[in-house]
Amino acid sequence: MLDLSLPLAELFPHSPGPYIALMLAGFAIGILGHVLRVRWLVASGIVLILLGALLFPLVANLTTDNRPPPIDESRGDAG
Repeated sequence: MLDLSLPLAELFPHSPGPYIALMLAGFAIGILGHVLRVRWLVASGIVLILLGALLFPLVANLTTDNRPPPIDESRGDAG
């Protein structure tokens, strides 16, 4: 099986700007679909919102190699 994680990591940006733009475009398309009463336009807006908010950032985080270290939880004591 081919290792596709490296090319996939190069495709997805690691800054939030493109994901926010994709979500805003989804909202605009969804609103336009509601105004024009076109169901497939509403559905495509919902799909764009889901891709921008959930799926693409998840894939971008799963394919990166430099993950931050886990946060140490404080127990509240000073010692």
